[in-house]
Amino acid sequence: MTTQQVADKFHGYMQQGAFDKIYEELYSPNATSEEAPGTDWQKANGMKEIEEKGKKWNEGIQETHGGTTDKPIVAGDYFTCRMTMDFTSKNGERQNFEELGLYKVQDGKIVSEQFFY
Repeated sequence: MTTQQVADKFHGYMQQGAFDKIYEELYSPNATSEEAPGTDWQKANGMKEIEEKGKKWNEGIQETHGGTTDKPIVAGDYFTCRMTMDFTSKNGERQNFEELGLYKVQDGKIVSEQFFY
């Protein structure tokens, strides 16, 4: 798949809430994930760590109220999406979260993701 095709599938799956399909179909097993400096899990290496990071994030959420993923913008081997999430954390605080995700594609698979917020 081209970067555009991966980006389009990513966006389609996000609209469906099909997160498992994203990780199973679109990610390289050796992908990396980077969060903003100062976060609990700044860098995850490989799908096992990425899945653990996602599980840890989900454990902190009490209820999800909504979210959006804008259509991706593609440039070369990269695409980016603006994403939002409205949720209540386990401590009872409701938050409106906004971030940019930057994804690198090689050989038809996402090999890295980096988040800015």
